[in-house]
Amino acid sequence: MTHGYAYEKDALIRRLRRIEGQVRGLERMVADDRYCIDILTQIAAVRTALDQVGARLLEDHVTHCVSDAIASGDERAAEEKTSELLATVQRFMKTR
Repeated sequence: MTHGYAYEKDALIRRLRRIEGQVRGLERMVADDRYCIDILTQIAAVRTALDQVGARLLEDHVTHCVSDAIASGDERAAEEKTSELLATVQRFMKTR
């Protein structure tokens, strides 16, 4: 099975590695007793970056996985992917 993000997998991995570096930077900031607001600003940047990756994956899921399930004519598969999508959006929204 090919996932919707397969064509941009390398770019997603690079982005996640940059985010990982940002998180390590946060750890250093705390260790170095940096100013609270500077740390909070960087935390917001990490959240934004993760949200962007999540939004990209969600878009790929809709345009590939959900779309393919609906186009297949298999009602059960379409219902499963639609329910999965709605649950994911609800989880995404709860984090706000």
